Amino acid sequence: MKIRFWGNWRCVNRVLIPGLAVAAAFSSYGAAVSSSPNANQRRPSIIFILADDLGYGDLGCYGQTKIQTPNLDRLAAEGMRFTQFYAGSTVCAPSRGALMTGLHTGHARVRGNAAVALRPQDLTVAEILQRAGYRTGLIGKWGLGNEHTTGVPQKKGFDEFLGFLDQVHAHNYYPDYLWRYDPPGPAKPGYDGRRDFLENQGGRRGLYVHDQFTTAALNFIQINQPDRFNHYRPFFLYLAYTIPHANNEEGRRTGNGMQVPSDAPYTDQSWPPPEKNKAAMITRMDADIGRILDKLQELKLADNTVVFFASDNGPHREGGVDPQFFQSSGPLRGLKRDLYEGGIRVPFIVRWPARIKPGARNDQPWAFWDFLPTAAAIAQAPVPEPIDGRSLLPTLLGQPQTNPHEFFYWEFHERGFQQAVRYGDWKAVRLRAGAPLELYHLKTDPGEKENVADRNPQVVARIEDYLKTARTESEHWPLKDADAPARAPEPKTK
Repeated sequence: MKIRFWGNWRCVNRVLIPGLAVAAAFSSYGAAVSSSPNANQRRPSIIFILADDLGYGDLGCYGQTKIQTPNLDRLAAEGMRFTQFYAGSTVCAPSRGALMTGLHTGHARVRGNAAVALRPQDLTVAEILQRAGYRTGLIGKWGLGNEHTTGVPQKKGFDEFLGFLDQVHAHNYYPDYLWRYDPPGPAKPGYDGRRDFLENQGGRRGLYVHDQFTTAALNFIQINQPDRFNHYRPFFLYLAYTIPHANNEEGRRTGNGMQVPSDAPYTDQSWPPPEKNKAAMITRMDADIGRILDKLQELKLADNTVVFFASDNGPHREGGVDPQFFQSSGPLRGLKRDLYEGGIRVPFIVRWPARIKPGARNDQPWAFWDFLPTAAAIAQAPVPEPIDGRSLLPTLLGQPQTNPHEFFYWEFHERGFQQAVRYGDWKAVRLRAGAPLELYHLKTDPGEKENVADRNPQVVARIEDYLKTARTESEHWPLKDADAPARAPEPKTK
């Protein structure tokens, strides 16, 4: 019997028995994992689900009242919900780069949405887990290296890949091709290149790409489930959905870039069409996340699989949508492309039934660059140095966190040169190089309505001192003065 992972990726459950594989023996605890470990010895599998441009206020468990998200609400009820978690940046590529490399945008290779690829020396979380014996898969949007570069997924730790290499291609929900990588093995020939969709060629809309990503994810879990055939080898699945990002080009052409096969269950709402479509996209993603959770339960993998969920940045105003319609930023100021809270604070949920107390809430600040050391700790793998991230595993396990961050740092280059720093409960924003810092006290002013820099010169001086060493220079994103003033979003009003 020939087993091809992607050969049946459109039809879930067609492949029922994985091929034999040898798991790499690895344990940083000083005790080797046996080839047939009991349930308490098995390292957990890891799934990271990433939404695209989903706002802090777009989920029911974060205060949304119009858009239905029962499965993500269930994920939060069964796990830990974070209220002060930050994306790596305020746009796609640098945010994903921080997630993958454990470096913030002052140190990372990728600091903006440009065609800059990861290099061989830019170690990713997938490479760490792959070396630790995990089977690794990426489904969805990558954005860290195009074809024929050193940054393609198969060169950055992913055994299998199906999706978009760059973010512009990822705007299309009915693409006529995706990129696919599936290595050859004893029972399959492998594949490396474009996967054409005849159903979508010539402008046809036969296959909705989000649905294909979900089916591929379900197949990946089915085929790579830890069992006696693969020596209970765990897996890492990075499922990078593109919902609810707009098809910007379609939006400019028609006024509605929120592409979805059906606007159900919101068809009868008297909302503008782009808003109905956005809500339908989010609810569709939520339903598919429910299918993934059900698959884990069906395969008896739920207890020993850590499921992470987040968004790559704040909500957008593209494709005909008004982010105020659903209050997508919640109580926060700003949107995608802003370094105010609404542009970088995102939903973050972690479920691990065997270890995380249900219904837990965490109010401590964390960021995307903390995922790499956290995943390494879960996998009992060594952590590279230097990185900016810190493992939040003690927090997940309900233990004291002895090494919280003192500072968080972001820089953004699409509007000149902007910077933001979080320092305890303080948040500083600089809208262009040389401009004075704005200062907000997030504990009393989460909407960043009142700039209190003049009243707190010592705090401003401390942050300015940190900024002297917060970043390294980048040939692609040098420090520069803004040619034009940056747009500062207005504070939220009740």
